[in-house]
Amino acid sequence: MGIRRIGKHLLLNRWRVRRAFPRQALANIEKAIKASEASHAGQIRFAVEGALDGRPLFKDQPARDRAIDVFAELRLWDTVHRNGILIYLLLADRDVEIVADRGISEKVTQAEWEQICRAMEAEFRARNYEGGVLKGIAAATQLLAKHFPAAGTHANELPDKPVVL
Repeated sequence: MGIRRIGKHLLLNRWRVRRAFPRQALANIEKAIKASEASHAGQIRFAVEGALDGRPLFKDQPARDRAIDVFAELRLWDTVHRNGILIYLLLADRDVEIVADRGISEKVTQAEWEQICRAMEAEFRARNYEGGVLKGIAAATQLLAKHFPAAGTHANELPDKPVVL
């Protein structure tokens, strides 16, 4: 556990998350998710967490492990076709993780998700938070539309609204 990481996480507060993702940015992300899901049978959730606190921080929990916890907390595994994905941003670390349910993981490789994550992280380093998320959603949409094309009408099983943790 690094003292620099602890310091970053203790100093990053909700105000900084709201600065990176003001209300309008979150609304635009929600619209992008809704539009995305019209072109495929997948379910997308976006969650941003400013910083780890308490036990996850002091156990030095990696962003990937935290993303898996958030995936479970948001019940993304609870879709009929196991077709949910979580795009998770740990803002203090500027680390993006994409966690996909089993139905999607059978067709889309982790390397493909990693490529999207690294592109988003590059945008975040340039402080283009909203744009980075929108580009990530667009890239995920292409993969989902390729492997899970929309077939008629399908239910929106998960909320499109971004989650701020």
